[in-house]
Amino acid sequence: MRWIAGVALSAVSYACLAGQTAAPNADQSAGQSAAPATTQAPMTKEQAKELFRSVDEILSFASADTNLPIEHKVKRRLISRDEVTRYLRGKFDEDEETKRMERSEIVLKKFGLLDRDFHLGPFLLSLLTEQIAGFYDNKTKTVNLLDWIEPEDQKPVLAHELTHALQDQRVGLMKWSSVSLNGASHNVQEDNRHLQVDEADTARSAVAEGQAMAVFVDYTLRSSGKTLADSPEIMDRLKDQVADTSGSPVMARAPLLLQESLMFPYTDGLNFEQAILVKAGKEAAFAGTLANPPSSSFEIIHPEAYMAHAPVPVVRLPDIHPLLDADYTPYDIGVMGELDVRMLIELFGGHEMADALAPAWNGGAYYAAQRKSAVTAAEKESTASLGLIYYSRWKNRDSARSFLHTYAAQIPRKYSDVQERKADETGDQEQVFSTSEGDVLISLSGTGVFISEGFDLALARKLRNLITTAQPEGPMRQAAAGPLHEPTLSIARALASYGAVNADALRRYTSRGSTITDSVR
Repeated sequence: MRWIAGVALSAVSYACLAGQTAAPNADQSAGQSAAPATTQAPMTKEQAKELFRSVDEILSFASADTNLPIEHKVKRRLISRDEVTRYLRGKFDEDEETKRMERSEIVLKKFGLLDRDFHLGPFLLSLLTEQIAGFYDNKTKTVNLLDWIEPEDQKPVLAHELTHALQDQRVGLMKWSSVSLNGASHNVQEDNRHLQVDEADTARSAVAEGQAMAVFVDYTLRSSGKTLADSPEIMDRLKDQVADTSGSPVMARAPLLLQESLMFPYTDGLNFEQAILVKAGKEAAFAGTLANPPSSSFEIIHPEAYMAHAPVPVVRLPDIHPLLDADYTPYDIGVMGELDVRMLIELFGGHEMADALAPAWNGGAYYAAQRKSAVTAAEKESTASLGLIYYSRWKNRDSARSFLHTYAAQIPRKYSDVQERKADETGDQEQVFSTSEGDVLISLSGTGVFISEGFDLALARKLRNLITTAQPEGPMRQAAAGPLHEPTLSIARALASYGAVNADALRRYTSRGSTITDSVR
C-alpha cells in the first residue's frame, strides 16, 4: 500500500537521530537504551564553526564509502528548535504526501489496520516534533544542523543526511523518489497502471534510506576498521535492537502498523543494501540501485529476487467500473504487498502466524469506492461510506485457507451488529456476514482469497467472479518505473519527507553510543 511509503521520502529527507535522546555512552552494552538527554542550550560560535567544518569531512567519508562522487559542496545552515517546529508544521499542512496519507486513512481503518477513533494527522505531527534531529532539504540543497544538539552527537546524523545529498547530486531525489500516480483511477487501464507501479515509491524510499543507514553504520564503525560489507553478522544484532521504542514515548504508543511501517525503509532498506553489498559490491549497492531501483516491497524484503530479476507477483483487475460507477465514485486502488500482509496477519493473528503465512503471499490488490450517497463531510470521513474489495493470491491452498480464517475471525472486531448468514453461503468455501456497514463476503477460490466489505452480496459475487477469472496463471512483472500504492507505506514516505525516523532506533546505531562497535567485538 502506497500510503506507508507516503510517509518516507519526498521533498525533504531527514534522518532523525537522538534529537531528544542522548546516544548511549561507550560503557553501555549493545541493546541498552540511553537515558533521555537534558535540553541543551544553543551551541557556542566555536561549536557551530566546528560543526560546519565537519560537513566537508563527513561528505568526503560518505563519498568514499559509497563511490558516489561529490559534484559540488553542500550548503549548510544552523537552525533553532523553534524554526524546526514552524517548518515542520507548515510543511505538514501543505505537503502532497500529507494529503495522500489523509485520503488513505479511511481505507486503513476499513481494513482494520487502524482503529476507527485513531487520528493519524495529529499523531504524526507529534511524532515529527519529537523525532527530528537534523535533515537534508533536497529542495534547497541544504543540510540543516540543529543549534541545541552537541556537534559530536550530530556527526553520525550528518553521515546519514550527507548520503542523501550525494544521492541528490547523482539522480535528483525530488524527481527520482516520487514516481507514483496520484489520484483515483477511473477506468480499467488506469486501474492496472496503478497496480503495476504502485510500490515504486516504497522501494525507492527503502533504497535511499538503506544506503544512508549503511553509511551511518560505517561511520560508526570507522574506528574499528570494519564495515557493513565485511561484517554481515552485525545485521542480526541490530535487528534485535531496533524493535525497542522505549526512547520515543510517541512511537511507543503508536499502533503496530505505524511502528513497523515507519521503520521499514530504514531497517529493511539497510538489510537490502547490505545484501547487495555482500553479493555484488559497492558499485551495485549504491550507484547501481539508484540507476535501477527495485519496484516493490517484495524485492526489498527479498533482495535475492531483485538481484535475480525475478518477476514480482501483481494481481490484475478486470473492468469492474460498469458494476460500480452508477452508485460509487472511485476512491483508492493499490497493491497489498508482502509487508502489508505481514502487518495485517500479525495484527489479526499474532507474530507467529505472520511469520508462517507472510512468506506464502503471492500477490494482492485492493479497490475502494465511495458511495455517491455520502454527501456531508462527516459521511465521507466514515468507513461506512466505503465499499472495499481485496483479492490476494497465495503460494498454496492451505496458506490461502489460513489467511481466510484469520481475516474472517476479525470481522466482529471491525464491525458491530455482526451476524454470519450461513443460509446465504454456497458452501464451505465462503463466509457471508451482515454488519453495521453492510454485507461482507469472504471466499476461497483455488489459491486466491476474495474479500468484499460494504457491497451488497449480489454485487460482491459479481465482482468476485470477474476478478478471480481474470487472473493469469503466472506472475505479472511490475513495470520498471512508476508507483505502486501500498496503503501502509505512504506513512513512511510522508514522514521521511519531513525527515522523521524513529530516533530511539537510530540512536542505537550511533558511534558515540558504541553499540555498533560493541556488537562487532
